[in-house]
Amino acid sequence: MAASKLPVLPLPHPTVLIPGSRITLPVTNEVGEALVELIEQSDALPVVAAVPVASETNHTDLAECATAARILRLVRPPGRHSRQSYLLTLHGLTRVRLLAPYVPDSDNAFIPWDVQYPPSSKEVPSRKTVDTFKHSALRLLDRLARDSGKQIRRDGYNKISGMLEDITDARAAWMADILVGTVNASFDDKLAILNTNDAEARLTLATEIFTKLASISEVSTKIASQVEESVYKQQKEHFLRQQLAAIHKELQSLSNSSSATLVDGQSSSSELDDDEQHEADDMADLKRRIEAMEPGSEERKMGVREWRRLKRIPQGSVEHGVIRSYLEWLTAVPWPNSALEPAHKIRDKSFLTAARAQLDSDHFGLEKIKKRLIEYLAVVRLKEMNAERERAASMAVVTAEAAEQQKAVVPSDGAVDAEQPKVPAPVPKVRPPRKGVKGPILLFVGPPGTGKTSLGQSVAKALDRPFQRISLGGVRDEGEIRGHRRTYVASGPGLIVQAMRKAGRSDPVLLLDEIDKIGGSNFHGDPSAALLEVLDPEQNHTFNDHYINVPIDLSQVLFICTANTLETISGPLLDRCEIVQLSGYTYDEKMHIARRFLLPKQLNANGMQSDHVQISEPALMTIATQYTREAGVRSLERAIGAVVRYKAVEWAELVDAEQENRKGVEYASVVEEIQLEAILGIARWDGEELEREERRGVVYGLVVMGQGEGGILPVETIAVPGAGRLKLTGSLGEVIKESGEIALSWVKTHAYDLCITNSRAEDPLRVPELIDIHLHLPAGAQKKDGPSAGIAMVCAFVSLLTGARVSTNIAMTGEITLRGRVTPVGGIKEKVLGAHRAQITKVILPWANRKDVEHDVAMEIRNVMEFVFVRTVNEALVAAFGKDTLGWRNGPLLLESRL
Repeated sequence: MAASKLPVLPLPHPTVLIPGSRITLPVTNEVGEALVELIEQSDALPVVAAVPVASETNHTDLAECATAARILRLVRPPGRHSRQSYLLTLHGLTRVRLLAPYVPDSDNAFIPWDVQYPPSSKEVPSRKTVDTFKHSALRLLDRLARDSGKQIRRDGYNKISGMLEDITDARAAWMADILVGTVNASFDDKLAILNTNDAEARLTLATEIFTKLASISEVSTKIASQVEESVYKQQKEHFLRQQLAAIHKELQSLSNSSSATLVDGQSSSSELDDDEQHEADDMADLKRRIEAMEPGSEERKMGVREWRRLKRIPQGSVEHGVIRSYLEWLTAVPWPNSALEPAHKIRDKSFLTAARAQLDSDHFGLEKIKKRLIEYLAVVRLKEMNAERERAASMAVVTAEAAEQQKAVVPSDGAVDAEQPKVPAPVPKVRPPRKGVKGPILLFVGPPGTGKTSLGQSVAKALDRPFQRISLGGVRDEGEIRGHRRTYVASGPGLIVQAMRKAGRSDPVLLLDEIDKIGGSNFHGDPSAALLEVLDPEQNHTFNDHYINVPIDLSQVLFICTANTLETISGPLLDRCEIVQLSGYTYDEKMHIARRFLLPKQLNANGMQSDHVQISEPALMTIATQYTREAGVRSLERAIGAVVRYKAVEWAELVDAEQENRKGVEYASVVEEIQLEAILGIARWDGEELEREERRGVVYGLVVMGQGEGGILPVETIAVPGAGRLKLTGSLGEVIKESGEIALSWVKTHAYDLCITNSRAEDPLRVPELIDIHLHLPAGAQKKDGPSAGIAMVCAFVSLLTGARVSTNIAMTGEITLRGRVTPVGGIKEKVLGAHRAQITKVILPWANRKDVEHDVAMEIRNVMEFVFVRTVNEALVAAFGKDTLGWRNGPLLLESRL
């Protein structure tokens, strides 16, 4: 290769100059002025090395291959303020290669750079390669000529095709360079051609490039043609359908509506046909429902006014459809303008007995809730009976008055004027009084799966009323409760009116589900505030829906609300509800529920009979204790369903084997405890909480977990060298952190009485050694908060500082004050059940919670556990450590109460 020096001119990405081609490109003022200086220094037109820029982002990344190009023209076009003010025209001469990476000059001067010219080759490419190249090039040029929209471009492509057919084999490589520089090849393809010096290889590469471009052009043309054809087909189909609809309409107007043509024994008319007869029937039905409303009522006045507006508006108008939709909703609402006929179940003498049987058949346990519902049902029955007696008495009085009026028409002597006909006195229409019990607002609060929603269905069955469920979870718009005004587009009534329409009566049972998950106040309004009028017994007799705009009486509706927690419910809304607490089920109740309800339900759902699957008592108890841990029974039902499905597979295999007379397939209907791991997998809870260790500074507290299930939680403390501070870990909330601070303050105050320090002025964390106390509650991934850990923390601090230990069969709960009083806490039933499951034998509780134990905890649990109720922290310490374990200087009063 011959070496030489040429000035280097970087080409902007993605420009590539192929030998034999010409390009015109704009350059900056600095580069243009340097080129002017280079031209002035040269005797002839200077030659530069045009190097492509390989990277789009890095302008200093130049390719190794370049083109020796002659500067044909450098002009400054109009527009002095433009940054790219020079236009440069280059003509590619031959390929060159940079011997070293190019480093641009800071002064933008074109300095000579070492380049190599490729050796001159006189080898002629093979005839086969040239023919293949010509075929691919002619195919591409023909495709470009057909796709071009301008005649001058088509003539240019045809001219190049003629030149290509007459070119010699030796000039084929030169022609390849010309064509690659002419067609719309990619940057990588042009760079590859520029980097290929061998004529044979260059023709092969050009053939691949032209074949690819021709294929891309054909596919693009085909896709464009298909899209155009599809659009034309859709337009044509739409036009024909419009014509078909017009033809059908004309045929229907000409046909006789009274006759129906039979086709294959069936009538050709359909209820979906939009004919004038159906329209007339709908309008007549709407008119009848307006006339059936009570004369003089607000709803009838509104209906008559809107009906008159409807008749004045053309049928094709948008306003016509809006008014008609409103009238359909107005007439569909069950207006309680006359007393409803009481249900036959309420008249029955065995109504309450049947209601108790209905509740007991649908739910096991829940005695307090059933008692409250029976009270409501009894009041409903008494009110209906009193109203029926009042109606009978009113009717008797009216009948007597009518008889008196009839006698007054006849003369006293008994003579009757023959010329004057006897006209009976009109009997006034008696409207029964609208009296009845106001529906209470029952709020069922409890963990998921405890039967809150199904209780509403049971009440509706017992009352023989329609049942409707309204899900409020995630409702964020006030209009979904009160409805949207008719001034808005696509407006409609709220959920309350929709449920009343579906029920068809003014006294249904409406279940407002998940009321604690309703959205808060936002730019759409406050949905919880919209419920205040609905759930207020003193206001809901005139509930105003924005769409209906007529007061609706909701006083006869029995509202039942459900919630998982009371924390997210607003105070005014909570004040209107009667709270009925549903706690978690005991394991004994879960076993009964599984036997009576869950197992038969799963057997029916999976196509099995009662004698096909039988779960033993130990297996069922293992499922309830080790595979599910919740307050409700949903997870228990899913686990039982998994067992039934597993046995269903075995039963299906047995049936198939019997049909095919195969032997060796066995089936056992009883599921034992040892089989559960193969069916349900490894147990989620394997009883680790039973493996407790009696250690210094560790006590066990009682907690209620996220799903309403109680359990025990160790409170661990250690002493570490420090600065006399308290460190709290375990994902604790603000309230429980404050409990730790209060507990430590109490221990510091009474350290002298507990013989921890030698004087009242000494700090047990600083004397005799400077230490920190680290308090930790395990399971740090779970958020813990609540005022119930004060006693446990005090006992843990006392155990750590005195060395006394608390037995592992003792658990405690209760909050303390700085004065040492023990205050009551909630969730006693759940906590006691969790302690019983963990084989705790002694529980320390606040004195104020003793009634909770007597009323909520089952007798079988109270008989096997010892309950100690304490009023002060001193009593709690004595109950936890024992009477003579701690050395008291002042000898505190020891009071202990056991149940």
